Amino acid sequence: MIFNSDIMSSIRISFLFLLMTMSSFAQEISPNQSKWIWYPGDFEVWLHTKVGCRRTERGQPYPPFWRIDSHYGVVIFSKKYDNPRTEKIEIYADGKYQLKVDGNIIYIFDPLNFQLPAGSHTIEFLVENFINVPSLMVKGESCFTDESWQVTNQNQKFYNAAAGRFTDPHVPPSTFHLSLKPVSCSIIERSANTMLVDFGKETFGKVIAEKVKGAGKLRLYYGETKQEALAETNAETYDYIDVNYNSARNDTTDTRAFRFIYSVWDSSVSIENISALYEYLPLEEKGYFECSDTLLNRIYNTSLYTLKLNTREFHLDGIKRDRWIWSGDAYQSYLMNFYTFFDEEVNKRTINALIGHDPVERHINTILDYSFYWLIGIYEHYIYTGDTAFIRQIYPRMKTLMEFSLGRSNKNGFVEGLPGDWVFIDWAPIEKTGEVSFEQLLLSRSLEVMSRCAGLTNDPASEEKYGKLSADLKQKILAAFWSDKRNAFLHTRINGVLSQNVTRYTNMFAILFDYVDEGKKQMIKENVILNDTILKITTPYMKFYELAALCEINEKEKVLQFVREYWGGMLDLGATTIWEAYDPTQKSDEHYAMYGRPFGKSLCHAWGANPVYLFGKYLLGVKPLAPGFKSYLVEPSLAGLQWIKGRVPTPHGNIEVYADRKIMKIKTVEGDGILRLHSKKQPVMEKGAGVKKLGENYYEIALDIPYKEYIVKYW
Repeated sequence: MIFNSDIMSSIRISFLFLLMTMSSFAQEISPNQSKWIWYPGDFEVWLHTKVGCRRTERGQPYPPFWRIDSHYGVVIFSKKYDNPRTEKIEIYADGKYQLKVDGNIIYIFDPLNFQLPAGSHTIEFLVENFINVPSLMVKGESCFTDESWQVTNQNQKFYNAAAGRFTDPHVPPSTFHLSLKPVSCSIIERSANTMLVDFGKETFGKVIAEKVKGAGKLRLYYGETKQEALAETNAETYDYIDVNYNSARNDTTDTRAFRFIYSVWDSSVSIENISALYEYLPLEEKGYFECSDTLLNRIYNTSLYTLKLNTREFHLDGIKRDRWIWSGDAYQSYLMNFYTFFDEEVNKRTINALIGHDPVERHINTILDYSFYWLIGIYEHYIYTGDTAFIRQIYPRMKTLMEFSLGRSNKNGFVEGLPGDWVFIDWAPIEKTGEVSFEQLLLSRSLEVMSRCAGLTNDPASEEKYGKLSADLKQKILAAFWSDKRNAFLHTRINGVLSQNVTRYTNMFAILFDYVDEGKKQMIKENVILNDTILKITTPYMKFYELAALCEINEKEKVLQFVREYWGGMLDLGATTIWEAYDPTQKSDEHYAMYGRPFGKSLCHAWGANPVYLFGKYLLGVKPLAPGFKSYLVEPSLAGLQWIKGRVPTPHGNIEVYADRKIMKIKTVEGDGILRLHSKKQPVMEKGAGVKKLGENYYEIALDIPYKEYIVKYW
């Protein structure tokens, strides 16, 4: 059965307005079930062209400024099979296709009743589709499409096909869509030809101008704040609608981010109301956190809503301005996702979309550090999911990116920004030229990741090569940038001259990567992280890492106090989502300005949602010790609170945690769990379960029974 573009368009429109609560990609897949398959990464590349290029600014297109690839328009799928008898198969393809058996074209056949000949044969499909991603589904008893099929784009390189959660033969990958739900607003002000409405909180969706009639202009100005909407053409986004209707009708816009909408229309036009269709990815909120501090609960819930708005086809940076995939932002979203939704598919879609096709000609998003975050993020995904199949699928692209990066290193084996590179690090007034120690640390970690992934994909030569490069680079970084005088890493070396400037970036990442011993960690803690004379971090982006580093060195109470002040400060100003940046010293509308524009700042930015990660990993204290939570640690920390409770999702279900000052309750999942806790006396467990002393007032308990609630009394 062949789906042409007109039919596919009709399918998409039909599905779009069904307002489904769950999309087709979320279907459960049983063993031996046929799936839609495609060239690895091409579904994500195809989808990325749609998402990345839909941004507009004041009516003008505003696509990303890095290379946006297209999917391959012609691909060949093949499978060798050996059946003892003739087998009936059904064939579905998104695009025109050609069928061969043992290299011979089959000209006349019934695609829903094709008889595969018995014996050993090779079946092959050439699928052509330059509009949608070419994809294939074959349904049979023993011959069916899955990741074991081979695919090529006719360059004589063959890969295992990619597949996802598309299992309905009438719903190919190109029907992918988000869900819609009607939302309403309150009218704040209305005059003869203007109306200001408020949706109560920031949202994202399609705006509906209801019962519009007449001839003339209708102008819609969108605002994350009331001030932005009322600023009209100084707002970041707006729509002008040409009205020429004799009878009243509704006009629906493309997707926009907004809380407030200011409508202005010509006197010859009339409009009754404004409403919207909230557009969202159906996500199950598996993770959860609550504690005795109501402010922290508000911060957690606002952060969770922020993350949800930006978790869409991909992990986007923000919903108003860029609406792009930035690798540094996405890396944090991967981790936050694991403590909230544990949606593996959105992580994989984002990773594939970011890398696109070979050859690698520039760094991801043109940013040196963002290439390294991409590599590191893949291994983090593996640690939480245990998905070795994804590592095998993405490893060839990892390797080409790493070789590109190594090919741009200097004679010292260090990387630095070359023409065309953007060394970002953070929005901060810091030196970014020369051999920046922070970039070398990211490179070393990336090489370490490459070595481990090479081991997982049976590439021993690369495993050894990358492992040695990482180990050597760590030693070079320590020798070149550690200062015994400052008891910290120095920031950069330019033309062989070492700067004496100390910044937080390399130092806090050295703690997070566990690249320094306990003595140096304490030096960094006192001389850098807790030193107010060192340039402070003012973005939630880098606060993500600084606060995580503080948690790693047992300063969780300081972390919570900062969260109360920084994130709480945004809430005090009326934030309903977390901002791209926040400076408490700014006044009034200064808070909304950025990039030289009065409302340039994103007030719904994914990297600002990091409390959902911090609270799950460091307060509930749950993290994997082996890939896919085959073993895991639970180490709750009250950090000055009276009580905490919540759950952390895993591939095997949710780990549930409750702790107050006397009792801990842990509900386990499959895997070897370990509970660690501090107690003035030896903890007591029901049924006399074993308690192991690790040190003074520090104990460990094996959580070795799956899906059981352990109750521990401690002092």
